[in-house]
Amino acid sequence: MNLPRSSVSKLVQDLEAHLGTKLVERTTRSVTMTSEGVTYHERALRLLADLDDMDGTVAGSRSDPKGKLRVDVGSVLANEILIPSLPDFQKQYTDIDLMLGVSDRSADLIGEGIDCVIRGGSLADFSMKARKLCELDYVLCAAPLISLAA
Repeated sequence: MNLPRSSVSKLVQDLEAHLGTKLVERTTRSVTMTSEGVTYHERALRLLADLDDMDGTVAGSRSDPKGKLRVDVGSVLANEILIPSLPDFQKQYTDIDLMLGVSDRSADLIGEGIDCVIRGGSLADFSMKARKLCELDYVLCAAPLISLAA
């Protein structure tokens, strides 16, 4: 732990005072654990292993998302970006049950049970949380109107 011996010695003495028993026998030449120290050390190692196991379980559950996810997205983004990417998404996240709504209307997230809305433009409702996902450039194209009645 890269601590000076004096700091470790002080921490052990504080632990012994807290427990009301000696954990180590100190002489000028050596430091050995008492039977209580050996027992305490073994139990502490088991507790730390259990803690590592708990951490791994929780971290693993965060890395493997699962459950229902309801997303509402605008039609242009859905058709051009999201829908073509769905097969790859479903291969990567097999435990997610994705329900995709495609509409350009304003959605009531709470009332409709929607987890996420993907829209372009400025945020209209400032009580919502928004995150910029990307920037897309659109080009508006038009042709001159040709009259057929000549």
